[in-house]
Amino acid sequence: MEFDLENPLTSSQVLHSHSVASLFQAENHHMLSTDYCGSLDSVDCDVSFRRRAISSILQLSCGFDPFLSYLAINYFDRFLSASGIPREKPWITRLLAVSCVSLAAKMKKTEFSLADFQGEGGLIFDSETIMRMETLILGALKWRMRSVTPFSFISFFISLFKLKDPPLLEALKARVTEIILKSQKEIKLLQFKPSIIAASALLYACHELFPLQFPCFMTAISNSSYVNKEKMLCCYNAVTEMEIAEFDNLYGPTVSRIRSPVNVLDRHCLSSESESDVKRRKISVFL
Repeated sequence: MEFDLENPLTSSQVLHSHSVASLFQAENHHMLSTDYCGSLDSVDCDVSFRRRAISSILQLSCGFDPFLSYLAINYFDRFLSASGIPREKPWITRLLAVSCVSLAAKMKKTEFSLADFQGEGGLIFDSETIMRMETLILGALKWRMRSVTPFSFISFFISLFKLKDPPLLEALKARVTEIILKSQKEIKLLQFKPSIIAASALLYACHELFPLQFPCFMTAISNSSYVNKEKMLCCYNAVTEMEIAEFDNLYGPTVSRIRSPVNVLDRHCLSSESESDVKRRKISVFL
């Protein structure tokens, strides 16, 4: 059966309290090490290595389901987190990329050929070499190939809201999916748990789509016993910075400042302002 990123647990499990608790417990086994995140944050060659690998993965999986690329990058990061970055072997970047895409395709039950993945340019690896690398990756990941990702928590967090209109739910989920897919490239976000990234992406999307209901959404998620509020605020701000940077690149800094949501920490300050001040700030944000 095809692996569904939104349901990494067994296919027979539904969103009952026991399966939700299991999901939040399981994400700890899929976290990246602090050493790996730290090296990416401080060592330029490590950042360059990851950037090249992600570029290769996206190129190799072009034309396939974007979730396949996401899963392949997830395997890549988790492998390097467990095994370290092989700086002395430049060719390993492409071999890792090919092997992670191959494993992701197998998990997604996607029909493919190694020739299609590798294309005509660059290094070409034979099936035996790729299989050996796949075995190394499987061992480093302890055969935990049903990755717990931010997508795994979308349904749970959305269930905390009172949205009943299917088109609105569909629009919200689509925007959250877009943010999560982009977040994988943002080094600052690698340190956070998948559930925290999911909650932050959902809040950002809510702020864009339903600004008047945002305080209710914020309260619903913050009151969840599974959420570390401080971590979520930090993650939300990182997501906001990511989106602002994208707006800067596309439209310039002036437009991005107008379009970007208010910092979550600023939201907490609104409680001490007058109603007219709050309205003025809301108007300035959503013009």
